[in-house]
Formats: sequence, C-alpha cells, structure tokens
Amino acid sequence: MPLSVGCTARPGKARGNRTGAWRTFKPDFKHDKCTKCGQCILICPEGCVEQREDEYYYPDLTYCKGCGLCAEECPAEDVEMRKEEK
Repeated sequence: MPLSVGCTARPGKARGNRTGAWRTFKPDFKHDKCTKCGQCILICPEGCVEQREDEYYYPDLTYCKGCGLCAEECPAEDVEMRKEEK
C-alpha cells in the first residue's frame, strides 16, 4: 500500500516492530496514586498501554519506545520513567 503525500510512516508503526529492544528508559506504573483516568492510554503514540481486569493500566514493554509521554501527562504523577537495565 503506497503512503500518502507528505506521510513518512503509518501511525502505530511500533505495533508491527518490537521497538522495546532499543529503549533507554521504561515507564514504571506504580498504581499507588492512579485514579484510573485513562490518560496514559490516550496519550501513548504507539498504543502500548492497556487496561487489565484490575482496572489499572500497564505498558506492553515489547512495543514501548520509552518516550515518556505517559509519565509526563499522568495527572496523578503515578508513572515514573526508569533507566532501562539490560
């Protein structure tokens, strides 16, 4: 499928690639102050955050690029970016 004029890649490209391998920082969802607002799901550019049965949110680190938007936009400040240890 050809790309549109002015477009370099289709949205959600990381879901087709395991981008977590080159991440420098990873999000740590604490769940201490989480209000379950869902802002982290809305802001994630790769769709790597999911809500589970306990109604808390978790990142899929296989596809997370470590951009930090979830931590930056969390109104409860419940997500911390931590240095990736490999």
